[in-house]
Amino acid sequence: MEIKTDIILGDSYEVLKTIPSDSVDLIITSPPYADQRKKTYGGIHPDKYVEWFLPISEELLRVLKPTGTFILNIKEKVVKGERSTYVIELILEMKKQGWLWTEEFIWHKKNSYPGKWPNRFRDSWERLLQFNKNRKFNMYQEEVMVPVGDWAKTRLKKLSQRDKIRDESKVGSGFGKNISNWIGREKAYPTNVLHLATECNNKKHSAAFPESLPEWFIKLFTKPEDTVLDPFMGSGTTNIVAQRMSRHSIGIEIIPEYYQMVKEQIRPVVLSLFEPKEKYGKTNNK
Repeated sequence: MEIKTDIILGDSYEVLKTIPSDSVDLIITSPPYADQRKKTYGGIHPDKYVEWFLPISEELLRVLKPTGTFILNIKEKVVKGERSTYVIELILEMKKQGWLWTEEFIWHKKNSYPGKWPNRFRDSWERLLQFNKNRKFNMYQEEVMVPVGDWAKTRLKKLSQRDKIRDESKVGSGFGKNISNWIGREKAYPTNVLHLATECNNKKHSAAFPESLPEWFIKLFTKPEDTVLDPFMGSGTTNIVAQRMSRHSIGIEIIPEYYQMVKEQIRPVVLSLFEPKEKYGKTNNK
């Protein structure tokens, strides 16, 4: 099995135009947040963030397969003690583009160090927003099942009659439950909160996320030989993990130093998916 990894130096928006429509199974990325890491990426003002990102998300909508998923790791900025609204505004504008906002995962950074500000405490979580083109998409839930856990020792010990039937949701969500179905099982489905440590290794990148983060979503939304795209590659974590998991991948990065670093890390198996693969226009802030 030949796994292809394409590492591309250039502006995300320009490079995305060269990728065929309906060709990617999973997009997972963490674009530069508003006004963050100015020395590295130049920064994007919160008032301009939605305007900057929408042309990119439109191209992502085009290249994603109808059965594919887009995972966006993003967090709003605090401005003068108040949360900015650009993430909410972006979600609403992406819905107008045709995206379905189907789920929101929370990455709990379980090893974050303490902190305090005059009106708030340390953030120890980030959003991972899930978008899809259609309501039916590929999802392999069994691949991310976890041990049932200690809750079963008490919760399943003495069940009521209601626990033994499919109890339809009282709010009309369509979901039901039958708690007795979990008796004797060793594994259960996870929640939408991921308890993962932050990346502590020196990857020469200011915002590297842990390998376990893209790994979890690659397991959930793809199978071997599917194609994974990270349009803001950074330290290449997504591409490195995708390669290890036998997925084809595409990584786009505008900073030459990061591009070269990742290219050297995966050089033995770099095979081009699309041509040309070198430089494109550089107009993004990243």
